[in-house]
Amino acid sequence: MESYIAMLRGINVGGQKKIKMDELRSYLEKENFHDVKTYIQSGNIVFKSAETIDELQGSIESHIKKYFSFDVPVIVKKPADFEYVLNNCPFLKDAGKDVSKIYLTFLNREPDADCIGKLAEADYSPEEYVVDGANIFFYAAHGYGKANMNNNFFENKLKVSATTRNWKTVKKLAEMAGNR
Repeated sequence: MESYIAMLRGINVGGQKKIKMDELRSYLEKENFHDVKTYIQSGNIVFKSAETIDELQGSIESHIKKYFSFDVPVIVKKPADFEYVLNNCPFLKDAGKDVSKIYLTFLNREPDADCIGKLAEADYSPEEYVVDGANIFFYAAHGYGKANMNNNFFENKLKVSATTRNWKTVKKLAEMAGNR
């Protein structure tokens, strides 16, 4: 069995798609997920499974639909994916960057090159981003709540599913999965 990190998109935001993490954890354990741990209410799950990432994304989405009666996109990553982003964040190399304004947008797949090219046409300085495979390192200079380049923006421009986490959460999930 391997360890995985699943991130649910758009739950418990503004009273929409409410999922209590203890219920989700209990339900997933009944569905043969092992060592299930959750972190905060925004849908972060660390667990073990014998399934593959592709199987897990669909499986978790269908379990949520069955149990909670609504659709939730899910992105599943391996702990090594988190280790990679923790070691390769370009904004950490700049001492002038406030770590509390660094975010990671996880994509369900690598975006097409032409979509990345179109994304490059958008300029919302001082916001900055770096596309790295199926990840976007994002610096929200004025805070994420005021960012133009939010999760929906990246999804629309890159034609992918995405979910965004702050740097503190990325570090915590890596720690929970045993990477730190």
